[in-house]
Amino acid sequence: MILNNKKIVVGITGGIAAYKALELVRLFIKNGALVWPVMTRSAVNFITPLSLQTVARNPVFQDMFDLTLESKMSHIDLAEKADMVVVAPATANIIGKVASGIADDLLTTIIMATKAPVLFAPAMNSNMYENKIVQHNIEKLKKIGYHFIGPDEGELACGYEGKGRLAPVEDILDAAEECLAPKNLKGEKILVTAGPTREAIDPVRFISNPSSGKMGYAIARAAKRRGAEVVLVSGPSHLAPPRGITFIKTTTAEDMAEAAMRHYPQSTVVIMAAAVSDYRPKISHGKKVKKEEARFNIELERTQDILKEMGNRKRGQFLVGFALETEDILANAKKKLKEKKLDLIIANDPTSFDGEVTQVTVLGKDDKIEALPALAKNEVAEHILDRVINKLRS
Repeated sequence: MILNNKKIVVGITGGIAAYKALELVRLFIKNGALVWPVMTRSAVNFITPLSLQTVARNPVFQDMFDLTLESKMSHIDLAEKADMVVVAPATANIIGKVASGIADDLLTTIIMATKAPVLFAPAMNSNMYENKIVQHNIEKLKKIGYHFIGPDEGELACGYEGKGRLAPVEDILDAAEECLAPKNLKGEKILVTAGPTREAIDPVRFISNPSSGKMGYAIARAAKRRGAEVVLVSGPSHLAPPRGITFIKTTTAEDMAEAAMRHYPQSTVVIMAAAVSDYRPKISHGKKVKKEEARFNIELERTQDILKEMGNRKRGQFLVGFALETEDILANAKKKLKEKKLDLIIANDPTSFDGEVTQVTVLGKDDKIEALPALAKNEVAEHILDRVINKLRS
């Protein structure tokens, strides 16, 4: 994982969203990071250092002039050993101070002294955020290499509605990973499909499958982190689209085929992770079929084989497919790899359709077979992209 063993200084400033820093720290640690929290004087009015220390499993740093800590020059020590500094929430005050080169407390001093990437997650009143001075400070920091995530729009603690909410902690985590991820897919245009399709029997019933879309969304997010330009074509899913990509929502196999084929010619890499329905009802009833009429037959017809069509139209694209099988997994995957002119195929079974963990086997045109252990889907996504890069560069 990208954050594994990374040393992250998390700065918490004096805003009502400070309580969300506890969950952010927990997520960082869950993803393998080592966290050193730094609180400003105002932040302690919103959450306690003890709560933060308990979650972080490390001391909380507050005072630049703590004699015990300063015997080791804590502001320099933290600045040098940090792989990244994340400020969440970031108030207008700290954004303005950093933009003006002011280092008058421990957190601003660390930011000035570090050579690590710095990510700000602003949170404030919407009028304050829209203030021209604040916007000027944000643009100034962006131009010289500082990173920002959010804020989001919605109801604010002050009662206003507008832009100023702290970005969801999952998005802050993702932005931190993007800052640290290698940009080895920069210049690539990657098309990803995800989720199930739905083929209507009538307006309230359909043929589908239990795919959640988690694998495809994880691949799209990981490719974006690595610098690729990403298009995600998704069937129905409860998942939030990753930020910073082109997202196309579809329902049927026909919808997905139209969207995918429209973006196929300009793509350099295509990863077809969607579980597309192989069949659809030949007749879709325009009104709900009543139970009293329930003795009817559903005649099925084949849907378009998107992956096969892509294989036939290949013009230099690197094409990756998935083989979901219940038996003879490797044999069926090899057959699909050859018949559909794929460069790589990921073989799996339906047991992890909606789960967070999956076990896959990667097969290439060179007959190399690699069985990965059971891993979280975001980790599998990284492994798949690693293999794509290796093939592209070989």
